[in-house]
Amino acid sequence: MKWTVLSDNRTCDSRMATEHGLSILLETGRHSILLDTGASDVFIRNAECLGIDLGTVDYVFISHGHSDHAGGLCHFLNINNRAKIIVSPKALSGKFFSQRGTMHSITTTWPEGMEERLLPIDHTQEIDEGIYVIANIPQIHPLPQGNRHLFVEQTAGEYVADDFRHELALYTDGLLFTGCAHSGLENILAACPGFVKTVVGGFHLIDGHESGEELMALGDRLTRDYPQTNFYTSHCTGDVAFEALKRVMGSRLQHF
Repeated sequence: MKWTVLSDNRTCDSRMATEHGLSILLETGRHSILLDTGASDVFIRNAECLGIDLGTVDYVFISHGHSDHAGGLCHFLNINNRAKIIVSPKALSGKFFSQRGTMHSITTTWPEGMEERLLPIDHTQEIDEGIYVIANIPQIHPLPQGNRHLFVEQTAGEYVADDFRHELALYTDGLLFTGCAHSGLENILAACPGFVKTVVGGFHLIDGHESGEELMALGDRLTRDYPQTNFYTSHCTGDVAFEALKRVMGSRLQHF
């Protein structure tokens, strides 16, 4: 199994463009899966730099309805005419907003004419051999405090807190992709159908929200409850939060 980051907030490769978005190519040996599409066509340009042909992708997995994870889908459909699009129906129908700064839309503009390629998921299921999509994640453990800035518009001008029932996670061959983990990293891990060797994705631990004590407690729980799991994160995991977790988790926590 191989995974390659195509779009992220950060990079150590001078050839790669960055953006506030996330896109990762996962190659399992049986399938090629594009995990989110970032905010724009950056992931395509970076794939070209790396010599990666996205025309051979079998599935594109959209973790949730925010534009920094699905905004590049329209560009992907221009270069790939075969991949099935895995997405929650709630992501397709929702209108999403952020109140960091002024209230502004973070809703994805979905491409027209993609209906025949949609694979809508509203409950956890195996969508192909060994590929599990996790939906309706039980919210037993704490949710990221950064969620308090995020809303869904019910009617014009009326906003309610986002419950993230539009968020999906993907699990295959011991790897768990969390997207942004708005539903809480521990909740997503608990909902996994099998042993998790590797976690890849954002953790939505925005600097200045969780306290140092809360982050240390989270690191302690992850170390205790998942002693054989390695964690790779970036995107919506802040630098301060990352360093606080790393002091507890050591080499088992890495940046992409």
